[in-house]
Amino acid sequence: QVQLVESGGGLVQAGGSLRLSCAASGRTFSNYNMGWFRQAPGKEREFVAAIRWSGGTIYYADSVKGRFTISRDSAKNTVSLQMNSLKPEDTAVYYCAADRDSLTLRVRLASTYDYWGQGTQVTVSS
Repeated sequence: QVQLVESGGGLVQAGGSLRLSCAASGRTFSNYNMGWFRQAPGKEREFVAAIRWSGGTIYYADSVKGRFTISRDSAKNTVSLQMNSLKPEDTAVYYCAADRDSLTLRVRLASTYDYWGQGTQVTVSS
């Protein structure tokens, strides 16, 4: 059974940092694109960052570019999201996702992804 488990969320003051991790199990994810999405109360789930299976191409939402960094360790089946200079508007539940179609160009669309974690709460206080 495929499982994605996020960790690392919490409460942090504006300007602070958090590092989210996603551990994948159930199969080898080295050929999967991996993404991070977030959802704030009353809002739709939105794209944050994605990394291709090879790790060679990375995508960011404009709102986090320059502050967040996505990385993966295919040998360990993990993907991480380093979040710096956090803002109150970054407050949301953050989800890890995996996409079997390594050739897709639609990495920013939530509907592209086949597997999702349960989410981890990130709260940034002002």
